[in-house]
Amino acid sequence: MAEPLFPSFFIGGFECSTHLRRDRRRLDMSASTAHDRWAYEDYARLGTVGIRAARDGIRWHVIESPDGRRDWSSAVSMLRAARKARVRVVWDLLHFGWPDHVDPFSPEFVPRFEQFVRGFLPVLGDETDETPYLAPVNEISFLSFAGGEEGFFNPFAKKRGDELKGQLVRASIAACGAIRSVFPAARLVHTDPIIHIIADPRRPQDRRRAENYRLSQFASWDMISGREHPEIGGDPSFLDVLGLNYYIHNQWVLDDGVVVPSHPQHLPLRYMLREVRERYGRPMFIAETGIEDDVRPSWLHYVGKELRGARRLGIDTEGICLYPIVNHPGWEDDRHCRNGLWDYADANGNREAYAPLADEIRRQERLFADERAAAEADDERFDRTEWAVLDEAARHIDEETARSRS
Repeated sequence: MAEPLFPSFFIGGFECSTHLRRDRRRLDMSASTAHDRWAYEDYARLGTVGIRAARDGIRWHVIESPDGRRDWSSAVSMLRAARKARVRVVWDLLHFGWPDHVDPFSPEFVPRFEQFVRGFLPVLGDETDETPYLAPVNEISFLSFAGGEEGFFNPFAKKRGDELKGQLVRASIAACGAIRSVFPAARLVHTDPIIHIIADPRRPQDRRRAENYRLSQFASWDMISGREHPEIGGDPSFLDVLGLNYYIHNQWVLDDGVVVPSHPQHLPLRYMLREVRERYGRPMFIAETGIEDDVRPSWLHYVGKELRGARRLGIDTEGICLYPIVNHPGWEDDRHCRNGLWDYADANGNREAYAPLADEIRRQERLFADERAAAEADDERFDRTEWAVLDEAARHIDEETARSRS
């Protein structure tokens, strides 16, 4: 039996986005959550709920100045904090943001990113003797769609989605080659949303378009692995570990609203996992999942239930990353997003836990550790109240997402 990817089934994901808002304000979630200041305390706190693995990121815009000089001190402090806390971290190398002096559409983008990654590797080697876990470019599919095609997200381009996707894929491939040249055993993690899209039953003519849209979720992974457009340098060995990002609004009707969890045409998560496994045969984990407010325990209940259902289908998933693990200010409006396990830090780095979610994490840990108990628990269906809570949350998020994108 292969060794598990992570030392714990649950993983704590620290929001580390660094992109520009539409008003040109730079986001830096590591700073705005004070995680950069309290990294050791945050990593050590994971252990109170049995978590010994994390997702986090280094910040290109903080490290590199316009003249090309790089100050790695921000990354070093995070690496040392993780080592001291004995937490295995998947490090994102590009999480939605790049320095102001970098143009993602320029011919220089790919070599600049590769140089940045090559500069990081000796720093990483100096600070750890463990196998590195590195995610070159976070959510290529979403970033290409939102920032290159629809223009509501950094870099705010329209009708250039395929162009941006090509740039990001090439950057990821270049990073993979650089990483493997220094760390041959490094684990390369590629994260993207998994989605399900259906046509309105009243518009059967839309079925092919809906299916093509749905299949586009695999495009970046296909190119990284060399299945598609092999001329850009993809290689099967680069598609190492798949990080699947799944939220309550990842299923929708083409050109319409969300498909709520209780809807007859809502596809259970376990079958989405099965498709990914059958398509690629690679290790995979839920790299992001979460929701806001009081629905947090119910959503984790659903996700855990579905992963255990996938196990009974013979589809193993290596873990669940609670994303984010600490609350953060809203990207667009700085509102207090209560979507994590822990809240904002006080003056001493302490964070108050949301007890119902902590209790559900511990319950899920027990169920994943005890297959018999899990089978009995998963035989119990959600009651109507719990489904209704999830459905209402899905509709609310769908409305807020549409408002934000407009």
